[in-house]
Amino acid sequence: MNRRTLLIQFFAVALAASCGMPAAARESRQAATVPLAGNAFVTSARAGAAIGRNGLVNWTSADTVISTWFYVDGPGQAAVALDASVPDGGGSTVRVMVNGASYSVGLSGAESRTYAVGSVNVAAPGYVRVDLQGVSKSGASFGDVQSLKITTDASLNYANDAANYYWSRRGPSVHLRYAAPANTEYFYSEVTVPPGQDKPGSYFMANGFAHGYFGIQAKPGAQRWILFSVWDADNGGKTTLVKKGAGVAHLPFGGEGTGGQSYLVYNWAAGTAYRFLTRARPDGAGATDYSAWFYAPELASWRFIATWKRPGGSTYLTGLYSFLENFIDSDGYLERSALYGNQWARSTAGKWTELATARYTGDATAANGQRLDYAGGVQQGHFYLRNGGFFSPHVPLKQDFTRPATGVPPDVDVDVLPEQ
Repeated sequence: MNRRTLLIQFFAVALAASCGMPAAARESRQAATVPLAGNAFVTSARAGAAIGRNGLVNWTSADTVISTWFYVDGPGQAAVALDASVPDGGGSTVRVMVNGASYSVGLSGAESRTYAVGSVNVAAPGYVRVDLQGVSKSGASFGDVQSLKITTDASLNYANDAANYYWSRRGPSVHLRYAAPANTEYFYSEVTVPPGQDKPGSYFMANGFAHGYFGIQAKPGAQRWILFSVWDADNGGKTTLVKKGAGVAHLPFGGEGTGGQSYLVYNWAAGTAYRFLTRARPDGAGATDYSAWFYAPELASWRFIATWKRPGGSTYLTGLYSFLENFIDSDGYLERSALYGNQWARSTAGKWTELATARYTGDATAANGQRLDYAGGVQQGHFYLRNGGFFSPHVPLKQDFTRPATGVPPDVDVDVLPEQ
């Protein structure tokens, strides 16, 4: 499924989602099966195990920790068991840690069966974490674990849509959508990533519009990008590069839609407010030119990223939005958040309009209850978005939030912006 389809889908799903129990809930006193394939992560010494479509496999290292989460909607006792086997037919001893309680469980034999772990008290609604770690083994592997069996009086919530485990492991994406005035030529906003929230795989998207998006990414390892992308036209027409700034790379993109991508490798820092400006301008020949600029306080100047020409129609900016997502499924257990503020639209007549109200929504993973670790609203005079980390409580979707208005348009002279 491509990004563009997903962006269309999340608005439709969010509007249609029920305000009652999420779709992934399970009724009480039944042994719910929580598949590790969609709900588990290798959280320590990752080379020593893997999560695949059948759950935990290739578990060879005693240093490795595998963590699984499920949500319980009320307090009470929860009995935990494992569906597991030892592929080589040998035996092993593993440690199971549930909410601070530790249990030792012996696994044996190549056939999968259910191993009782124990019962723990869940003091309040929220996510329960189950950690597995190997203690000893007779063969190469501690075992394969397909699922947890959880029995409790409370209702449970977990990822149960096998066709979309990749997305549920990435975690829920959350969004802010702004009402753009007619003939909006420029869109300005600011993003601050709090210290410690700049996890690998994070895209803090600041300036989204109907045909593209612009923001900052934390790539795997230490590399960081300023990323500006524009989709191809609906009729198959290709978006092409008009010009780009110094040091900016460009290439076509695919996988989640197709289009043109431009990025600047730049070591942006958590705790700093960065500024983003996008422009849409009809080229007079039936296409639209989209441009983007980035302002870093440490540079004290605007940096031109690129201009892309998109065929298939002349338009100004519409569908303005921001989002927060994780794009690495193995890092979907990590929490990330950001502050989004000072949103303004500038018309073709030069009038600035402050966009102090936003509609808070989520993607299908959030709206369908596959994950509940998402939030949004207003903090510190800004909009905020938060996802990952299996925190609770979550903030229900489909709400309008209004941040304090500043009343002061951005200090940017659009007539002298660099284009090189």
